[in-house]
Parts: sequence; structure tokens; C-alpha cells
Amino acid sequence: MIRSPICKLLGIQYPVFQGGMAWIADGKLAAAVSNGGGLGIIAAGNAPASYVQEQIRIARSLTDKPIGVNIMLMSPWADEVARLVAQEKVEVVTTGAGNPSKYMAGWKQAGIHVIPVVASVAMAKLMTRLGACALIAEGGESGGHVGELTTMVLVPQVCDATHLPVLAAGGIADGRGAAAAFLLGACGVQMGTRFLSAYECTIHPNYKQKVLKATDLCTMVTGKRLGHPVRSLRTPFARSYAKAEYGGMSDEELEAFGVGALRKAVQEGDNEKGSFLCGQIAAMVNKEQPAAEIVKEVMDQAEQVLGRAGQWLA
Repeated sequence: MIRSPICKLLGIQYPVFQGGMAWIADGKLAAAVSNGGGLGIIAAGNAPASYVQEQIRIARSLTDKPIGVNIMLMSPWADEVARLVAQEKVEVVTTGAGNPSKYMAGWKQAGIHVIPVVASVAMAKLMTRLGACALIAEGGESGGHVGELTTMVLVPQVCDATHLPVLAAGGIADGRGAAAAFLLGACGVQMGTRFLSAYECTIHPNYKQKVLKATDLCTMVTGKRLGHPVRSLRTPFARSYAKAEYGGMSDEELEAFGVGALRKAVQEGDNEKGSFLCGQIAAMVNKEQPAAEIVKEVMDQAEQVLGRAGQWLA
């Protein structure tokens, strides 16, 4: 079995995080992943603190294992959620789409393991100085908000820039990807898109079917003009947004155009007005299975791949 420093740090069996996907990663999915030996993470997204608290309570009712909450720092509710996770004594907080500096001291005082998502070496160094417990280096292959660097390029540079444990994210959906991450210097992986296929993931059936039928060129990135690029499936909405982005629409109109699009995809499966966030690895996600089975399968495959790699040494 693969054990790494992140397992000992957090008290988990496998070095696998489930990504914090807004309106997708709820208490039920997080609990299923944690029960499977990984770290399940509830996504706060743009939701108010009351929603996040409800999902934490759901997760706590389903598992006694550690859970995490991902806080999307651009959310208007970020301050409230930041206080909530301390009150609820969540074991882990991951962060994305911003700089969590102003919250770090309070979270650490509450005994929370703070593990920011970083997309650059500069941010990795800053989070290290501020006392993060570990880092998630996420490449642009991932779904949702993305950076410029690919996972293959970003992970080894972040590992070289910090003494903290590093998890790799972006473009990882099986044991081969996990094994590659370990060889790049990471001590764990975070997967989002792979868990869209979990039985416990309650996205609309239309969303799940789109992921299961995806091809290698099924995603596109929009939102660069506003400074917040997002990777999603190529749908009528994504194409319309891309056309509007470079068609003369004002920033305010463009911002309004995308409001609520993810919820329409997750809850309604709306192909015309919904944004189906998804990573480039979607073509490798081709079956539904329990979340716990996904965690174990990926780690078992990674162990086999790493074992085979040894045969190439003279």
C-alpha cells in the first residue's frame, strides 16, 4: 500500500483528495470519499455559510473520518464560511481562486490543517511562509478555475520551492496519473473530474452522461478576458460565452451572462444555459462506481505502475 507524509499528517488511509467542486462536492460525496480512505472535501463555492454548515453536518452524520471544506475566495460569502469552518472544527481547509492570507492565522489557531491550491511557484512560496500545512499544485488541465501552467511543469517546480508536502492536481484520473505525480515529487493527488462518475455524486443525469461520453477534445477554456479562466465541456452555453467574450459585450454584461450557469448544469442538466465544469481527463472517465472503489482502484493501479517502473533500472 502507498503511504505518504500526507496520510500521517491527516490521519487518512490513502493520499487521495476529492476536489472541491462547487455545487457538486456536497456532504454525501465527501463522506463517501473519506469512508473510502481518502479525504472528502465539501465545496463552499458561491454558497452561503448556512448551506456549507448543512453539508458539514450531513458529512459528519455519515462518517467519523476527517473531512475538508474548499473555500472559493472570490465568493461573497468567503468571510462567513471562513469563520464557520473554525466553529465546526473541520479538519482540513483547502482554498482556491484567490489568496487566503488574511484567514490563515485564525484557521491555524483553530487547529485546522490549511492546504491552499496554488497555480504558481510564487504563490507556493507565499503560502509556505504563511504556515500552510501542505500545498495542492493544480495544473491547467483541471476543470473549473485554471492557471496557465500544466501539471507536469508545475508540480516539480512547486516541490522544489517548498519543504511542505505537495499534492498534484489537474489531469489525474487513474493510477498512471497518480504514479506520475509521485515521480514528479508529489506525495498525493487530488482528483475532481474522476469523482463526477461516483455513485454518490448527485449531479443531474445529463451532466454525468456528458462526462461518461466525453472525448479527448471535449473541453474548452473561457473567461480569460475577465481574468478568471474556467475549463468546461464544449456545450452550446460554453460556445455562446466564448463568442460573447470576444464579441464586444461589456465586462459587466459578460459577468452577468455567466451567473448561475454552473447550478443550471448541476441541478437541471441545462445544456443551453448550463456550464458543465470538467477537466481534460474526462475521456478516461467511462463508468460509474462507488467513490470508495475509485480511491482504492487508483491507488492499486499506481502501486502496480510504480512497481513496473523498477524493471527499467539496469
